[in-house]
Amino acid sequence: MSVFLFLPSAKGRNDMDAKENYQCWLHNPNLDENLKKEMEQMDETEINDAFYTNIAFGTAGMRGVMGAGTNRINIHTIRKATAGFAAYICAEGEKAQQQGIAIGYDNRHLSRELAFDSAAVLAVHGIRSYVFESLRPTPELSFATRYLKCAGGIMITASHNPKQYNGYKLYDDKGCQLIPALADKVIDCVNAITDELSVKADPSEEQKKLITVIGKDIDEEYYRNVMSIQLNPDVQKENVSIVFSPEHGTSNIPVREILKRCGYTVIPVLEQCDPNPDFANTPTPNPEQPGAYELALKYAEKNHADIILVCDPDADRMGVGVYTDGHYELLTGNQSGSVLIEYILSQLVNKHAMPQNPVMFNTIVTSDLGEKIAAKYGVATEKTLTGFKFIGEKVAAYEVNHLRNYVFGYEESYGSLIKPFVRDKDAQQACLMLAEAACYYKALGKTLMDVLEDTYREHGFYNESQVSIELSGEAGAKKIEEIMSTLRKDGLKEIAGHKVNVSEDYELLNRTVQGRTEEITGFTKSNVLKYYLDDGSWIAVRPSGTEPKIKIYFCVCSTSSEKSLEKAEAYHKAMSELTEN
Repeated sequence: MSVFLFLPSAKGRNDMDAKENYQCWLHNPNLDENLKKEMEQMDETEINDAFYTNIAFGTAGMRGVMGAGTNRINIHTIRKATAGFAAYICAEGEKAQQQGIAIGYDNRHLSRELAFDSAAVLAVHGIRSYVFESLRPTPELSFATRYLKCAGGIMITASHNPKQYNGYKLYDDKGCQLIPALADKVIDCVNAITDELSVKADPSEEQKKLITVIGKDIDEEYYRNVMSIQLNPDVQKENVSIVFSPEHGTSNIPVREILKRCGYTVIPVLEQCDPNPDFANTPTPNPEQPGAYELALKYAEKNHADIILVCDPDADRMGVGVYTDGHYELLTGNQSGSVLIEYILSQLVNKHAMPQNPVMFNTIVTSDLGEKIAAKYGVATEKTLTGFKFIGEKVAAYEVNHLRNYVFGYEESYGSLIKPFVRDKDAQQACLMLAEAACYYKALGKTLMDVLEDTYREHGFYNESQVSIELSGEAGAKKIEEIMSTLRKDGLKEIAGHKVNVSEDYELLNRTVQGRTEEITGFTKSNVLKYYLDDGSWIAVRPSGTEPKIKIYFCVCSTSSEKSLEKAEAYHKAMSELTEN
C-alpha cells in the first residue's frame, strides 16, 4: 500500500505549486540553515523535484533522497512525521506515553542526528523514548520495542537504497511495521499539523529526562534469542569457511559476534566493516545487485570460502553466494528462501519438532517453489501483500487465536524471519541458519547449490526474476501511473504467445477467470496486477512503495533450467515492450 504521509497543510498549500512552496520554506525563520544554503543554490528543475509533492509513506515506511524540500528526507519532514506519531501515541493515553518509543538508526548521513532529534520531539509531547547509543540493525529495533514493552518504535534507515537516501520506519507495540489501518491513523495526525517548520524539538530539562540511551543490555538479549534458532548447534563447523560483509552497515558487530559465539569460522571483508555513510568500498549496499559482492568474491576466492554472506545496511536483508563447480553462484532471495525452507522444515520433521498446524508466510510476488517445498512437509502457506508488516500482522493474529503455528516467513526481496521474537526481516537469523545449513550439508557431501538443485528436480525448474524500471521526478511518477492505468484498462489476454488464464487486480480486489470476475478477500487494497499464464508461469507488476520505480516480477517453471530460462527471456522481452510503449 502506498499513501502520502504529508498532505498540504491547512494554510493553503493545496493551491500552491512547487515555486510557492519553495518560497514558503526559504523565508521561514525556522528553516535549518544548512537546508537554506542548499535551497539558495537550487535551479528551477531542482526546485520542482524537491517541492512538487510531499514525500510518500509506502510499503516500508517513508524513504527518499536527503535534502531540502517537501519531497525530501530532512530534519523538518522527519520532525513532522514524529510529531504526528507523537499525537497518535498521546491519543492512546498516558500509559502509551509512559511505555515510550524505541528508536534505532543505521550508518547513513544524519541517521544518528535524526534519531535523537525524534527523541526530542517525543519528549516535548511528554513521551518516553529509548534510543540506541550507536547504530543497530532494524530487526534489533523491532526486538527492543517488544522487549522493553514500548508503545511503538522508530527506525531511521533507508535500508538497501543508495547513499543519498535516508528514511523513517514506524513500528507498533508488537514490533511490527505499521499496517495500513494504523498508518492511516498516524497520517491523520500528521495532516493536522499545519507547518512542518514549526514543529518543536527543544525539550525542557525535565522533559529531557524522558530520553533514555540503551545499548549492550538489549544486544545481549537479542543475541541470546538469535542463537536460540539453531537446530543443529553441534554440527561440524571446522571445515566450512564463511566470508561476510556488512556493506558498511549495522550487521558488522552482531553477525560476527553471533557467528563467533556459535563456533563458526568467519572472514570479514574488512574494507566494508566500518560504518561509512558514503559506502566508500562497495559499488552498492544492496544484496539484490551483483556489485554488493565484488569485494567479498575476491576474499572468497583467496580464502577458498564455502559461502559468502552479505547484509544490507540496516541488516534486514541478506544475500548469499555458494561455491559450486569451481565458481561462486549468487542466489536470489527466492532461492535462498527455498534452501532455508528445505533445511528448516526437514530438520523439524526429522527431530519430531514440527508444531501442529504449521504455517509459512510469503507474499504474492514470491516464487511458488517455497510453497511446494512446504507442502511436502505438511506446512500450509499463506500469502500477503508485499511488505513484511503484513507477515508480522498474521503472526500476531495467530499468536492470539492459536489456529496455526509459525515456522517460517520470507519475501523474494532477500528477507526472511526464522523465529518471530522479531516482527521484521532479520538478516542476523538468516546468516546463522544458512551457516548451519552449509555445515550440515557439507558433512553430507553437498553444497547449498546442490540442495537447491535437488528441489528443482523434485518440484520443477524455477526461474524467478525481477525487472525494475526507474522513473524519477514528477514526469516519472506520471509515467508509472500511466503504465498501471493502461495495463488495468486494456486487460492483458496473452503475453509472449501464452494465454492469460487468470488475472488479479489488488487495487480493485478482484480476480478474472475466463471472463468471470470474482472478489479477492483477505487483502487490503494495493496497486498490484498479477497474471497467471497457461504454462504455469505468472507475472506481477507494481510500483515500488519506497523508490521511484515500477517493478515487474516473473516466476517461470519448466522441465529444465534451460527451458525455464528461455521462457523467462521471452516474458522479459514482452513485458518490456508493453511498459515502454
